[in-house]
Amino acid sequence: MAISKQEALASIDREKELICKASDEVWENPETAFQEFRSTEILCDLLEKEGFHVEKNLAGIATAFSGTYGHGKPVIGFLGEFDALSGLSQKCGIAEKIPEVEEAPGHGCGHNLLGAGSVAAAIAVKEYLEKNQKEGTVIFFGCPGEEGGSGKGFMARDGVFDSLDFAISWHPGDTNQVTVGSSLANYQIIYKFFGTAAHAAACPELGRSALDAVELMNNGVQYLREHIIQEARIHYAITNTGGYSPNVVQPYAEVLYLIRAPKTGQVQEIYERVNDIAKGAALMTGTRMEMQFVKACSNLVDNTVIEEILQKNLEEVERVPYTDEEIAFAEKIAATYGGQKLELDAVLSRYEKSRKAMVEEVVTPYLRAPLNDFILPLMDVETAMAGSTDVGDVSWVCPTAQIGTVTEAAGTPGHSWQEVAQGKASVAHKGMLYAGKVMAGAAIDLLEDPDKIEEAKKELKKRLGGGSYVPPIPKGVRPMAINPKK
Repeated sequence: MAISKQEALASIDREKELICKASDEVWENPETAFQEFRSTEILCDLLEKEGFHVEKNLAGIATAFSGTYGHGKPVIGFLGEFDALSGLSQKCGIAEKIPEVEEAPGHGCGHNLLGAGSVAAAIAVKEYLEKNQKEGTVIFFGCPGEEGGSGKGFMARDGVFDSLDFAISWHPGDTNQVTVGSSLANYQIIYKFFGTAAHAAACPELGRSALDAVELMNNGVQYLREHIIQEARIHYAITNTGGYSPNVVQPYAEVLYLIRAPKTGQVQEIYERVNDIAKGAALMTGTRMEMQFVKACSNLVDNTVIEEILQKNLEEVERVPYTDEEIAFAEKIAATYGGQKLELDAVLSRYEKSRKAMVEEVVTPYLRAPLNDFILPLMDVETAMAGSTDVGDVSWVCPTAQIGTVTEAAGTPGHSWQEVAQGKASVAHKGMLYAGKVMAGAAIDLLEDPDKIEEAKKELKKRLGGGSYVPPIPKGVRPMAINPKK
């Protein structure tokens, strides 16, 4: 029996207990980049229960997988994440910083919701294809290691997304909106310095300090900052200082660098200059330097065609109202970080002048509200967001777009204990299920309008200016867990 789009979206409500349970179980088993073995099991089990064919070990990554249903064109991709952040363990449902397990990971970016919400979208599209006996393929991609690992970058390099006609993703947050604009491309590299140990008092002339090399490199990069583009960022962490004995010339030290810029080519240029500084530091100290390329991700490529369809569905899909209890809990969470919950100027800065009045009318009633219960109008910007995402690599391969939905109190800091504390709350579940319906609704609209898919592909081709995806991660580089113990 044929069904409508709305009936297909209703399948998310029918399966919401399983979807929410999977999200909660991922939250309860937080695992950092490329260590998400239990999370992979949870989501694969859900996909199999829902009738998807599961394939594991994509691109040779143990925690990368897919769930596929259907046959033929179009091939629709939903992107899911499920990795946690180190050191952010936190009890859920309380507005006080109390870890579940000291120094353990926690879901401080909502990726437990992200993965399960994208599965929800895939379930609804599967329902639509199955009941209407339509040709088309829906694939959920389990993408590991977004936090500092660029799992999608490795998957894109190895051709995992090549069959897609388009891809859709989302991210938990504190506003309902279509995500537009680009992101910062980045490279992550470990610089290792090898020196010679010696007694620091009796025979320092025999020593060659690897720690000196790290410090000189960092100083050199500080001077470089003045001579790179304003939008670029260079971050570092000294991950090995050579030991705890100041009376020993440190024979080994290493530093981890993360270089960002709006375009991949700009990152490459800065990377080469940082490499020269590292080589110079080794020369100055008489040490040997080795580089280990860890990962990279490309900048996002906008797709207005899909973004407009997502916006339509954001506005069409009904949202479940918040209860007094949910509002009260959000107020308690917001009190822990205080201050303005929604910065109007920051929101307006993303819009063209002609649309600012309309946006202000939508946003102003919620400036002091604990939950942002509105939908932002679609933006038209070319500026890059301050952060990076490996969704960027997928967006070079096929037309790609994203949304954000409200899963937390207004103004919740990203990568915080407050975000972890809300990860299993009812507001988070509501936002996740809403996101699933919006993404599925947009995918079904595109499925029924092949011309729009072709239009989206033409837009991507135009934005690439005749270019094509060049993976920023060199062949031979494999994913690595930076912090495998926690």
